[in-house]
Amino acid sequence: MFRWSDAEVGIDVSRAPRVLVMSKDFLRSKSEFLISEVGLEPAYIAQRPAILTLSLDGRLRPRHYIMKFLKDNGLLENDRSYYVAVVVSDNDFMKKYICPYQEAVPHLAQDYAAACKGEVPTIFRFT
Repeated sequence: MFRWSDAEVGIDVSRAPRVLVMSKDFLRSKSEFLISEVGLEPAYIAQRPAILTLSLDGRLRPRHYIMKFLKDNGLLENDRSYYVAVVVSDNDFMKKYICPYQEAVPHLAQDYAAACKGEVPTIFRFT
C-alpha cells in the first residue's frame, strides 16, 4: 500500500517496530490519507515511520486541516514540514500554528479543537 522497496520497509520497521502489529486496514487508511490528501511521497513516510503511529483522526487529519487552511489563505509558508507539525506536542503546535493567527482567524483554535474531536468545521471542507 505504501509502494516501499524492501530497504524502505527495513528502515521503517527498525525505526518504528510498532507498525508490525498494526492492521492492514489501519495502515491503509493512513496511507491513503498521507499520500492522497496530504501529498506525501511513500519514501518520505518510510523515512519518518513515527508518523504511522499517530492518530489519524486525533492528530494527523486536524493538523493537516490547519496547515492547509493557513497555506491556502497565505498565512503560512508553503515549505513548512508536515512531519514537524504532527510530531510536536499539542502545546507547541498551538504556539506555532494557532496562536500567531488568532487575530487574523479568531475561530481557529475552536475549529482545531472541533476537528480533534472528529468534527469537520466548514472552513476545513476543501473542494
